[in-house]
Amino acid sequence: MSDVVIFALVFVGLFVLRGIAATVFFYYILPDGDRCPNCDASTLHIQSRGWTFLVPGLRPSWCFECDWYGLLRHSTPRHAPTPIVPAR
Repeated sequence: MSDVVIFALVFVGLFVLRGIAATVFFYYILPDGDRCPNCDASTLHIQSRGWTFLVPGLRPSWCFECDWYGLLRHSTPRHAPTPIVPAR
């Protein structure tokens, strides 16, 4: 095997391993639950067919108090949402 092929395989292999390691690391630092990481308010689950198909373990969420949008891991909600009572 030529030196160029060996170098290319090692370089591409390290690049791919770095991407896999970063993906695993960032997956585990994502918060689980339904709370906003900025203001600790309850977030709303956003329906997204793309994210559900690509990464089924994550869910897109939106915080209506601080306008944060991002991904959270699936888990059971820790706090029950407060019901909204319409004004009469």
